[in-house]
Amino acid sequence: MAAFIPTGDLLPALIHMSPPRRNPVIKRLAYLTVTGLLTLSLSGCLVAESRYLQKVEEADSLTKELGSLKQKYAALTADNTALKAQFETLQGEAAGLANEKLALTKDKEDLDQVLKAKSDTLSQNISDLRQKVANLEGENRKLKEDIADLQKVKEEKVKEVSSTYELLLQNMKSEIAKGQVTISELKGKLTVNMEAAILFDSGKADVREDGLVILMKMVDTLKGVKDKAIRIEGHTDNVQIIGALTRIFPSNWELSAARAINVARYLQQQGIDPANLSAAAFAEYKPVADNGSKEGRAKNRRIEITLVAKD
Repeated sequence: MAAFIPTGDLLPALIHMSPPRRNPVIKRLAYLTVTGLLTLSLSGCLVAESRYLQKVEEADSLTKELGSLKQKYAALTADNTALKAQFETLQGEAAGLANEKLALTKDKEDLDQVLKAKSDTLSQNISDLRQKVANLEGENRKLKEDIADLQKVKEEKVKEVSSTYELLLQNMKSEIAKGQVTISELKGKLTVNMEAAILFDSGKADVREDGLVILMKMVDTLKGVKDKAIRIEGHTDNVQIIGALTRIFPSNWELSAARAINVARYLQQQGIDPANLSAAAFAEYKPVADNGSKEGRAKNRRIEITLVAKD
């Protein structure tokens, strides 16, 4: 209930309400009563105003808090919207990563299969190469053994040729001393070079008796040659055959061939295996000296007996 507050016009009236002839005591009491009423009225007004002001302050505080909450709500709403958008983006990225992971997994499986296939192929290749290496090592050992055997055979043949060489030197030392015969040995090839003059008469192909004696000195030694072929070569100078002799030897080809054949035939008659014998004619086309001099032509007219490898 609202407090009663006397107005300015009513307060004097209340003071002067008593009759004109009042008792001073009564007048005093009346004054105190009015003053108390005024005090109470003013006190009630002050209490009401204080409560009003408190409510106003509370309302202002609540209004401010509401505004703050509204701002916070708006900020949180914006954050929520951004977070939702970020969440959706992350969900999309996660889905993409999941798909990428599936693709990578598939690629990895394919790569594993490819690597396994390559590994199997490499393993097989390594196994094959190891087998080939083992085979080659075996072949190399066999080749080394064969080489060693061949080297041994070669050394034996060299010794044999050297032995033949020594025997021929011994047997024909007088002809060698006279310069009629030379014997050379080069890389396992032995050659006996005899001037035609000690075997044949000029323009003839038949071996003279003293020539047969010289050939006989070589027979025993040549019979011992088993792993070499014996080739007899006929050579002439460059002087062409003329006159009646051309009916027998039209050229130096025929003369050199006939002389080589007659020597080969004689060696065969002495027991040398004809399968080891051969005759070759070179006419004047392999000279060993200058045909411009008498001495050079004499050296070019020759029979060479050569020990060569068998075919």
